[in-house]
Amino acid sequence: MTIGEQATELLGKAKAWWTTKLIDIRPGVIRIKGEPIENLIGNVGYAHMVWLMLRDEPPTPAQARLLEAALVSAVDHGPQAPSIAISRMAVTCGAPLNAAMASAINVLDDIHGGAGQQCLALFQTIDSHARSRSLDAAVKLALDEFVAEYGKVIPGYGHRFHPVDPRAVKLLSLVDAAQAGGEVEGRFARIGREVEKALAERTGKQIPMNIDGATAVVYGELGFAPELARGLFILSRSVGILAHAWEQKNQGGRIKGPMPPELGYTYVQDK
Repeated sequence: MTIGEQATELLGKAKAWWTTKLIDIRPGVIRIKGEPIENLIGNVGYAHMVWLMLRDEPPTPAQARLLEAALVSAVDHGPQAPSIAISRMAVTCGAPLNAAMASAINVLDDIHGGAGQQCLALFQTIDSHARSRSLDAAVKLALDEFVAEYGKVIPGYGHRFHPVDPRAVKLLSLVDAAQAGGEVEGRFARIGREVEKALAERTGKQIPMNIDGATAVVYGELGFAPELARGLFILSRSVGILAHAWEQKNQGGRIKGPMPPELGYTYVQDK
C-alpha cells in the first residue's frame, strides 16, 4: 500500500469515527435532519426542534403543542427543590452560570429527577401486561412487581407539597382534549388513572398523580422512551435552574448554605 493509499484509508476511518443522521455541516451549509437551518429559524418553535432532534420525523402541530405543554410544566418548583437550591448556593460560592447549572443538573438523578422515567417504565410494563389480561389485572400485577423490586413508593404519585398537583390536572386535561381530537390514543392516560385508582384501593387514601406521572402520560402518548422522559425533564428544569442562578447572581450574597446560619443544625453524639 502506497503512502497515498494509507492516507486515504486513514482519512476514511477518521470521517467514520463519528456517524450521525442528526446534522450535516459543511462550509456554508447546516442541515438538521436534512432541513436547512435557515428554513427552521423563525418558522418553528423550540418544542418542534426538540422533537425533530429526538425523533425520525417532525411533529404534527398537535404533538408539538403537547410536548411544549409538558416542557413548560416542569420548568421550576422553587428554591425548596434541591436542584434549584444548589444552583443558587453555587452562585453565592462564586461559581459562574455554567458551573451553577452543571452542579444543579448533576443531582437530577433517580430520586430527584428520575421519577418521570420510572413512572413511564411502569406504565409501559402495565401496557405490556394488558395485552394478555384486563387493564385492572395488569395494573395490580405491575404494581406488585414494582413494589417487590423497588419498594412501596410509586413514582409519579403523591406530593410532599401539593395535596393535588395543579400541573398534573392541567396536563391531563390537555391529553384528554388531544384524545378527543384524535391526536393521541389516550392509552397511557387510562393507565395512569387506573394506577391512581389502584393506589387508593391499596392504601385507603387518595394519592393523586403528580407532575412526574402526568408528564409520563404525555411522553407515553407521544411515543418517547422512558430514558427520554428523564432527559426532557432535565431539559425543562434547566430553564428554572438558569433563572434562579441568574436571579441569585443579581441579588448577590456570599456562601449561602441550605438554611440561615442562625437556625443551626442537629448534632448527635455517638453513645
